[in-house]
Amino acid sequence: MPNRTTNLFSATLLAAAALLLASGCNSKVKPTPENFTAALNAWFLDHPDCLLSNTRFPYETSDSAEIKRLDTLVKSQLLESHQEASIHVTRYTVSTAGTRYAPRFCYGHRVISSIDSSTPPAVVNGFPQTQVNYHYTMQDVPIWAKSADVQQAFPSLATAASGQATGQSALAQTMAGWQVPD
Repeated sequence: MPNRTTNLFSATLLAAAALLLASGCNSKVKPTPENFTAALNAWFLDHPDCLLSNTRFPYETSDSAEIKRLDTLVKSQLLESHQEASIHVTRYTVSTAGTRYAPRFCYGHRVISSIDSSTPPAVVNGFPQTQVNYHYTMQDVPIWAKSADVQQAFPSLATAASGQATGQSALAQTMAGWQVPD
């Protein structure tokens, strides 16, 4: 006849097994909208959206469309401009207020509001991958990025800040969960 300690141990073991099954082992690796959202939010927290990706200051241009765009950052007091009449270019330098954002002028990070669709995972480079379509909002948007002039000059910023922006990203399944592949 089993003793009371054995019965208690068996009951505890059964309860633990049931809890493990109910919680779903390796739940971070399942292809669910919740896991995709968590992976994308973690990635975007360290990868903000920016206006300028490959620009170094001082920056010179004679392109009138580029001058018009950058002049909105001058108006927002992030850049200073000086015209070099002898060589027909405008030279831009970072203002004191702009040093916080230069040289890329990042304007916040994405926060996923919904996962709209995803492809079935398929092996790419040795890992299951999926393409995820999502809606997002921007967080930590500075005042200058909310300016109508800046948003008109940089349409991608205006779209991102609209609250109705969409995006697409690849996600790879790893032992630790879903991640944006580098």
